[in-house]
Amino acid sequence: MNTIEHTVTKDVLSSKSIRFLNYIIDYVIQIAIGMLIGFVIGIMAELTGDYTLADTFLYSESRLVDFAFGYFVLMIYYTTIETFTGRSIGKYITNTKVVCYDGSKPKFKDILVRSLCRIIPFEQFSFLGEDGKGWHDSISKTYVVDVKKYNAKKETLEGLEEIGRIGE
Repeated sequence: MNTIEHTVTKDVLSSKSIRFLNYIIDYVIQIAIGMLIGFVIGIMAELTGDYTLADTFLYSESRLVDFAFGYFVLMIYYTTIETFTGRSIGKYITNTKVVCYDGSKPKFKDILVRSLCRIIPFEQFSFLGEDGKGWHDSISKTYVVDVKKYNAKKETLEGLEEIGRIGE
């Protein structure tokens, strides 16, 4: 079958509850990654006797340092995994993925914009609107779709396209 592009419609979008579940799963994973990085920094400090990095990140009482470290982990996590797969761990578990408005796989710049937008204060509350799209979706012009619904619709459209070509 030929691969055709098609506009993403509401019927294939992921629900708000699934999007929330994605957020919770990915947040827990980011915390685990942060803890792992902290563990590695602590071990390196003990082995080398140089506590500069550990003092800066692990023993800092600065909220700014905490936020910066959290945003660093967020950026690395989402940008890396969604660039290569179009899916975060949460999206794998809930069988959803990120696509562009025409159904194509997002490019690096699209994913980078998505990731940067996640840093906007109160961005998590942007899902409370009627359409359930977050700012990181709207600004990057991407969608999170249910993979089964998306693939079924794509196969139907490709089948119709094939039928159209037979009659030519």
